[in-house]
Amino acid sequence: MRHPSRASSTLAVLVVSACAVTAEPMAAGGVDSGGAALMAQQVPPGAPPRIRRPTREEMEDAALRLPPADEPPGHHAFYWTRAVYSGGRGGWRRGGSWATDFPKGDRQFLVVLKRLVRLDAYPWENAVSLADPRLRRFPLIYAVEVGHMDLTQEEVRGLRDYLNAGGMLVVDDFWGSREWAQFEYNIRRVLPGRPIVELPPDHPLFTTFYDITEIKQVPNVGQAARGGPTWERDGYVPHVRAILDDHGEIMVLINWNTDLGDAWEWAEDPRYPLEYSTYAYEMGSNMIVYGMSH
Repeated sequence: MRHPSRASSTLAVLVVSACAVTAEPMAAGGVDSGGAALMAQQVPPGAPPRIRRPTREEMEDAALRLPPADEPPGHHAFYWTRAVYSGGRGGWRRGGSWATDFPKGDRQFLVVLKRLVRLDAYPWENAVSLADPRLRRFPLIYAVEVGHMDLTQEEVRGLRDYLNAGGMLVVDDFWGSREWAQFEYNIRRVLPGRPIVELPPDHPLFTTFYDITEIKQVPNVGQAARGGPTWERDGYVPHVRAILDDHGEIMVLINWNTDLGDAWEWAEDPRYPLEYSTYAYEMGSNMIVYGMSH
């Protein structure tokens, strides 16, 4: 497979704010001028970052927007699916930790993903409980803030069945030793006996679509906008780890001490460094292409 250039992913990030209302391909000839105009943006001095979290009502509405059960299989090639789990600040109807960066991060990620990968993706966010039998309709699911996860027995069984059937779980946005311990406790309930390994630099994940040669620590929007440290708590070093199946394929992909979701959510904000949003979108593209092809 021919890998797209880094410039193409950088440009896609630059134009996300201009194309947030559509996922159609950009007209030929309009890329350079649009990219140049956005690159010339000047950050207003002293202005605070534009941060808006979704309301509880917005999260409830988005979480209920599951594709209808009678939708024909394969209607879309891909559904970006947010895993709904117990733990954190409350149940899924009250917007627990699973809903961090939701739904804005999911929507923006889909806009850019469709430009980078040219994938026929369902155009809305898709939140599904780990205990929902419909989970197995989707080959890849995404979970955040898993350092606050507290799975029920139904969720443990649902996730185990999903992974053993060939599904792939991607986790993101949890930091430090305490949150790692909480995640590890829960994932070992799901997949007891399977080791967690560090992915080597030559693993196919890092060259599936883009060539990724460095694991970057992606900061949250507040720290990035202020030019502060990239780490949180004692999570100083970013890691990409995994749990593998019997054939060496990834069952669980673990992004620890990093926050890809915030880079997706705030890529259009001129205060968010392009270095991190570009990496996050490239890593996200690789994760999806790997998950859909292995």
